[in-house]
Amino acid sequence: MKLNKVLFVVLLLLPSWLQAQDYLFPVKPGQRNLLSGNFSEIRPNHFHSGIDVKIGGVDGEPILAIADGYIYRMKVSSFGYGNVIYMKHHNGQYSVYGHLRNLSPKIMDFMRKEMYFAQKNELEIYPDPEFLPIKRGEIIGNGGNTGGSAGPHLHFEIRDSLDRAIDPLIFGFSEVVDKTPPILYRVALRPLDFNSRVNGKYQRQEFTPILEGGRYILPQTVKISGQVGLEVYGVDKQDGVNNIFGIPIYELFEDKKPLFRINVDHIDFSMGRFLLLHTHQNRFIRLYNNPNNPMNIYEMENLQTGAISAKTGQKKQLQVNLKDVYGNSRMVNISVEGEDYQQFQKGEAGADKVTRVTFDREVMMITTGLSERGTLAKVYAKSLAMEIPPAYTTEGRRTYLWDMNFGIPDSIDLCTEILFPEVLAKIPFGEEFSFANTVLQLKFEKNTLLDDLFLQAKKSLNNGMPSLKINGSADYLQNSMEVLFKRTGFTGNKSRTHIYNLAENGRKSFVGGEWEGDDIRFKTRNFGTFVLDQDQVPPVISPVQVTAGDLKFKITDDKSGIRDFEAYVDGNWVLMRYEHKQSLIWSEKLEKKPFKGEVLLKVRDMAGNESQYKTTIK
Repeated sequence: MKLNKVLFVVLLLLPSWLQAQDYLFPVKPGQRNLLSGNFSEIRPNHFHSGIDVKIGGVDGEPILAIADGYIYRMKVSSFGYGNVIYMKHHNGQYSVYGHLRNLSPKIMDFMRKEMYFAQKNELEIYPDPEFLPIKRGEIIGNGGNTGGSAGPHLHFEIRDSLDRAIDPLIFGFSEVVDKTPPILYRVALRPLDFNSRVNGKYQRQEFTPILEGGRYILPQTVKISGQVGLEVYGVDKQDGVNNIFGIPIYELFEDKKPLFRINVDHIDFSMGRFLLLHTHQNRFIRLYNNPNNPMNIYEMENLQTGAISAKTGQKKQLQVNLKDVYGNSRMVNISVEGEDYQQFQKGEAGADKVTRVTFDREVMMITTGLSERGTLAKVYAKSLAMEIPPAYTTEGRRTYLWDMNFGIPDSIDLCTEILFPEVLAKIPFGEEFSFANTVLQLKFEKNTLLDDLFLQAKKSLNNGMPSLKINGSADYLQNSMEVLFKRTGFTGNKSRTHIYNLAENGRKSFVGGEWEGDDIRFKTRNFGTFVLDQDQVPPVISPVQVTAGDLKFKITDDKSGIRDFEAYVDGNWVLMRYEHKQSLIWSEKLEKKPFKGEVLLKVRDMAGNESQYKTTIK
């Protein structure tokens, strides 16, 4: 396998377990291939752990094993990676092939027997090494669009012996060519502690760089106080395609000295959700480390973990190098200057008198209109009362900052009104913790949270149904928390009433839950608004083809969604494959003899409603 010069240098610096292997490219080896997704690309709540190889926009491209080995895991599913094969190779590494239209006949015959034995329409198995040995270059399936795919392609991964994903492009596949550098859209600076400011405010502020002479510059100098963090929003591009890709390498320099470096060349799946701390709103990459983020993709040159600071009047030049795996790069230059922030700034009294409360980790920020009755706010926390001045006054509004670690306020007297912050408790990261009041009970395991959490929860009604809001979209969970929604007051049919997550656009997604008298207990991996809703309408079954040769149906459910289905012919279980994007199920026989006798199909939704279809094939 040929390596370009940049990759050769990179490979020399890699540990032995990462150095180049004699791997065959899994799609059209030896020919130019194009990608639609790369390693390190940011997805809604995780890094993309492989590369997506284009297969011409249609199903059917032969997929080849990259090396000798055996299938140690495979799955047939309508979700996730869809039909997927995991191979183990003789060097201890693994390869993964996802979204396959079909498995090869040899592999699918084995899988089909297992599915009939288990009577499961979707199944994951771990065969012994001797059952499915595979040779390098052997066709193991055909590319497709199964699972969570948005179009025909191969999702391809290489993993190390500890099952951590490695960027496949590190292995020097010459089939992918790229000489296009990344593109930078925006940068941001944000305060990192209670006494920090950006341009005089405790506020994250975004700026748009301009491209001059092959590098980006920020035209204006940004004034900073205390410790601030830099964030960048950019994408990578590749030759020959319009897709956008993730940038694996970020290098931050302060006055030409290394300060912080990110290199996403591997992914530990147990830490995948910490991407939500690594980014701001899944776009901006944070070039500073959160103290509770354990991902080992960072290199820091000082004890401030990437924090930037400057003395009053001191100017510093920041540089960020955005680099892809092929060494294509773009640089951005940013000037900052230290200043003493002013408590009072110029600005006329404005018409905006609305009081707003926001949270940034442990800092509560309150902004409100000016007052003729005074400027000191009185904070009541437990049995203590403390007067605090505005952190600053600008544009006709007062801004107060409160460190929640000093205590969670019961109320705050702003001179013009009494504010009651809706914060119930601090839930510490990395600890087992339980919280309960008259409205709810929460149980957190050690690995539930991604960061310290200041809990907010409120009960209300949504279209006449009980509703519970727990924090918001800016807070995240690592794993599920257990919730007991107390005293719901619901008196309807509980057997078909469950918890749904209510999105901002009004869409509801099924969560579930078990009733315990007037309370309902459920688990969720997301914060947000949870509402009770009923689903008493069973799924709809529409026959497409019911013959001796094949069974095919369209199945739909408009509320809670399809949970499972099972089909029988003449009393014998029949494997039904499922493509949820088309709402289609179809039969796959174990033996080639024709169907004959009574056909029974049962389809259940998540709420427990069931529909049946019956007919007879003579």
